Amino acid sequence: MTPAAPSFAFLPGAAGSPVILHVPHSAREIPADVRAGIVLDDAALERELDHITDSHTLRIAEEAARTAPQTPWMFVNRLSRLVVDPERFPDEREEMRAVGMGAVYTRTTHREPLRPDGADPEPLVARYFRPYAQAMTDAVADRLAAVGRAVVIDVHSYPCAPLPYELHGGGPRPPVCLGTDPFHTPPDLLAAAREAFAEFGETGLDSPFSGAYVPLEHYGRDSRVSALMVEIRRDTYMSEPGGPAGPGLPRLASALAALVTAATA
Repeated sequence: MTPAAPSFAFLPGAAGSPVILHVPHSAREIPADVRAGIVLDDAALERELDHITDSHTLRIAEEAARTAPQTPWMFVNRLSRLVVDPERFPDEREEMRAVGMGAVYTRTTHREPLRPDGADPEPLVARYFRPYAQAMTDAVADRLAAVGRAVVIDVHSYPCAPLPYELHGGGPRPPVCLGTDPFHTPPDLLAAAREAFAEFGETGLDSPFSGAYVPLEHYGRDSRVSALMVEIRRDTYMSEPGGPAGPGLPRLASALAALVTAATA
């Protein structure tokens, strides 16, 4: 992918669907000029990508979208989160800045240097973060205008064992963790998710990761925007770290399709 290529895609679904499947961390692509600002050698960068990438989550979302009775819309990050992380706050509100993982990462998953000390994040924020945030805001506004509501379902994964960068890695690590927001996650959406993923055993809540993505323009203001984060433990569907998908993936895609169906109703 060249630096001029689109860094994200908003993929159409059914006209009447309020659901946007958001896949922010599935890609490994890094434009060459951004790669030049990363201090890791090629082998170390590949290892870091294995740890930090939510591998195969795009495939899970695509299969869910293909099999759901009413196709959801999809918003997909085409670049690695090592370029920018579109789900971080771009300012001091972001707690992950404490470990060098704000909107632009300066440290790796093992808290080692990723970018030089003093690297200015603003060029990457301006070039990638803000356009992504605006496009996601527009995507939600599109669904609100079309059907009067929007349901953002984030599709993520996380490792079986905690990595050093995790600020809350000491809690439960269930097969499926549901991240919620007190304003934007209604009880019926949470109940539908628990039912959809019940076959995988325990469905945890906000551990090891919490919260749900809502564009800042709507965050805490517009109750027509619902949101839920689905965090899938990687050993349920792939070889860690960064390995191939396994037989659990189709089952997870089917469960996600069931959640999409419930959220569409």
